[in-house]
Amino acid sequence: MKLINWVTHPSYDIPLPQRHRFTSSKFSDLFTELQCSSLIKSAKVNSPSKAREDDLLVAHCATYISKIKFGSILEKEERKLGLTWSPELSNRSFLAVNGTLLTAKLAIENGVACHLAGGTHHAHYDFGSGFCVFNDLAYTSIHLVRGKVVKKILIFDCDVHQGDGTANILSNNSNIFTCSIHSRKNFPAIKAKSDLDIELEDEMEDQQYQGIIESTLIWCVNFFRPDLVLYDAGIDVHKNDALGRLNISNEGCLGRDLFVLSYLKKHSIPVATVIGGGYSKDRIELANRHSIIFKAAHEVYS
Repeated sequence: MKLINWVTHPSYDIPLPQRHRFTSSKFSDLFTELQCSSLIKSAKVNSPSKAREDDLLVAHCATYISKIKFGSILEKEERKLGLTWSPELSNRSFLAVNGTLLTAKLAIENGVACHLAGGTHHAHYDFGSGFCVFNDLAYTSIHLVRGKVVKKILIFDCDVHQGDGTANILSNNSNIFTCSIHSRKNFPAIKAKSDLDIELEDEMEDQQYQGIIESTLIWCVNFFRPDLVLYDAGIDVHKNDALGRLNISNEGCLGRDLFVLSYLKKHSIPVATVIGGGYSKDRIELANRHSIIFKAAHEVYS
């Protein structure tokens, strides 16, 4: 039985006020959900170390990095970020970017790896936004390309919100292709320009959504020929999501993930998955939704 690499850390959770829209315990909730399932028998759990400030300079400016490290972020910047600064938030942010980098390296070695966090695609070069502090997708991609670990990376972002920070940070990088499939009327109000943007209408259901996912991934792979895919398996496309505008079922989310992973495996393209967005007042329901990508990975690769 092939073991699937998972990446997580006990310090991913952060303190937030009650009734905050971001579920501060979603990372440990997901790990608990997975530990209680049969998937744990075929998983290998890994933990990242913290990114150094110098490492983060590939995706963010020194002033912003320092603000996150020392808590000198302004109140208006916190409002844009949507999270209150704390030592735990700072620590988590430096860990999670390296979590996605570790996941990508494990995927290159083994064909697939899954991060129990990541997908912080609203983080920009010099500010945080939409609950995203540092941009793990941009950070990971730039490090791997500059280090000549791989030549070309596809970021296949299926979060319901556009990956605006990723698109802006990577706008002049021809070795990294950014594809965002997102709700047209959802956050952010002002969209960036990805290499490929696919906008979805409100209340879209499983069948139409699946067709778009399939045709878009096939086009991206045929056009760009990536050596690695970073797959943001955002679960905020779900019909129960508090911040989504689509009407995708559990089966639709699983079908999406199974197709993406099966197609990439068939073409021998390594894939690193991140969980992306997901919002709910029900912690257990949210953890169950986020576990779908792990179920798909184990079905396809075990």
